[in-house]
Amino acid sequence: MLQVAGVLKTFQGVTALDHVTLSVRPGEVHALVGGNGAGKSTLVKALSGVHQPDAGELRLLGEPVSFAGPADARRAGIATIHQETNLVPTMSVARNLLLGREPRGRLGLIDAAAVHARAEEVLAAYGLRVDVRRPLGSLGEGARQLVALARAASADARLVIMDEPTSALEHAELETLFGAVTRLREQGRSVVYVTHRLEELYGICDRVTVLREGRVVHTGPLAGLDRLRLVSLMLGRPFHPVEPAPDPGPACDGAASADLPVLEAKGLTRHHMLDGVSLAMRAGEVVGLGGLLGAGRSETARAIAGALPVDAGQVTVAGARSSWPARKWSIRSAVRAGVGLVPENRKTEGIVPTLSVRDNIALAALPRLSRAGIVSDAQIDGVVATFMKRLGIKAVSPRQPAGELSGGNQQKVLLARWLAMQPKVLLLDEPTRGVDMATKVEMQALLDELAVDGLAILLISSDVGELVENCDSVVVLRDGAITEQLNGPEVTEDRLLAALAKD
Repeated sequence: MLQVAGVLKTFQGVTALDHVTLSVRPGEVHALVGGNGAGKSTLVKALSGVHQPDAGELRLLGEPVSFAGPADARRAGIATIHQETNLVPTMSVARNLLLGREPRGRLGLIDAAAVHARAEEVLAAYGLRVDVRRPLGSLGEGARQLVALARAASADARLVIMDEPTSALEHAELETLFGAVTRLREQGRSVVYVTHRLEELYGICDRVTVLREGRVVHTGPLAGLDRLRLVSLMLGRPFHPVEPAPDPGPACDGAASADLPVLEAKGLTRHHMLDGVSLAMRAGEVVGLGGLLGAGRSETARAIAGALPVDAGQVTVAGARSSWPARKWSIRSAVRAGVGLVPENRKTEGIVPTLSVRDNIALAALPRLSRAGIVSDAQIDGVVATFMKRLGIKAVSPRQPAGELSGGNQQKVLLARWLAMQPKVLLLDEPTRGVDMATKVEMQALLDELAVDGLAILLISSDVGELVENCDSVVVLRDGAITEQLNGPEVTEDRLLAALAKD
């Protein structure tokens, strides 16, 4: 059905797809998996006409094809269902389903009765029974996802690309979706299924292609490919069988286990994101958060930092002296309590590129550096100079715009911002992603130094080796829930890989 031959795609000199080659057979559900930055989204956009490859070839039913845009891909028979449905919420379900293909009367006007009848027929075939006259936006996210699938299928698409289609589905909706995918397979159509959920992958897919750093590292049938091997391919780590881990008990390794937690989160819950996550952090301890893409690691950090509203739970800082229902916990509460978050996407959620290095570092510490609302420039300059030297931030001067710095130095500026606040707890979400090796080594040495100084650190990383090298304990998440905790000597690559792959 589809052949991708040596496709190359670069952005500003950075290679996103490195001569990717794969094939999808008629009537096949082909999984596409990989971690953050693996190239999945870029490949999906190349197949759907959003991006044009710099080199290589796409073939559909053996014929070379090229798409100037998504409309060309749709006309060729490729339909893409994105994770965030790109339909029109203010229009009716029926109009969304048949948009651009509405039945018309003799005068060329849309036949509303025919539109409604056809929409009901199509949706019933995919197990969805709703009032097709209702605005699409009045339906739940799961129902909207199923409408998007029915729209793609009813357009006679030969190849349907589904990008994380189940992220917002309830169990019953999930079964309906799987039934719809099976129906497509039985009709001889092909499905490219992008997912981070291993149980779905093994439940519905025939073959799998694994991407890592823009390259294909494996393509083959799922039958006979166990979860541990698949996870090791995704993460690029060797795997070895391990004995079942003994029950570690509730305490973490090290003398710090006898101390009261600096921060304790209990039962953090957010619909479709977090399911009762609880963890404790002690002074001088580095706790790792492990899990595959979509496991809920960033959501956990954001909830602890007050940046993600939750439905239930409790956050306690410095023992029982400060405790909040998580519903009332906010960024302001977290900052005042001494909790800082260095987010995964430093460019959109961290650095203010137009502000100077000096102003970026001073942002969080301004309340501490002010007296009666008046800020001392000399005091700010002193703090900024101290942390630029301590972290080795390379800039022309503190007045240089932060957006002009390298990625590694921008990351150091973010760290300096929170360290200047003298936090009790520091949450680091992928702190070494996208930085050079020298900066990565510097950052890891800094983590050791900060822990020795008594700072409690939560480290999120997709790099198994980074978690093993830096963490006293590692909490493993899947689908927003904790599945395992490794403590002290249990924190090895083999045990962590086994925990990530556990059914």
